[in-house]
Amino acid sequence: MSSPAQFRSHESVRYSSRTATLHLTGSREGFAEARDFTHRTLDSWSLDHCADDALTVVTELAANAVLHALPDLPDDAADVRLRLTQRRSHLVCAVTDPSDGLPVYPRTDDSLLEHGRGLHIIEALSEHWGWTRRSPVGKTVWAMLPTRPPT
Repeated sequence: MSSPAQFRSHESVRYSSRTATLHLTGSREGFAEARDFTHRTLDSWSLDHCADDALTVVTELAANAVLHALPDLPDDAADVRLRLTQRRSHLVCAVTDPSDGLPVYPRTDDSLLEHGRGLHIIEALSEHWGWTRRSPVGKTVWAMLPTRPPT
């Protein structure tokens, strides 16, 4: 697998030794790029054992931002960023968007709903999740995944 250093010239990607950031677009290609970026980053950090959960969480966070935060904004104002941060015992997956609308955690017993399960999935796969307001506008929704290898 190639290293993240090969992608540094791409203006929407930034890396440091413990943090990687990607500018997201709201297209199918953008979601595929987010998954590829996550997979390559985890591979370079030797966190392959976290890949399945991280890819699912990143996909749900990105989809929520694009579906709920961007519909009323022109494409050039749609600034959504994915940030992966490696901590001692956690991987933090975070998506920042320009909306002040808070994440909605639907309370329903209908397991057959087609939409509205994203935050439930994130909660099930992460040790912690939450959101933080950004100044002057926007929010970051994040999830912390354990990085301990399976025993």
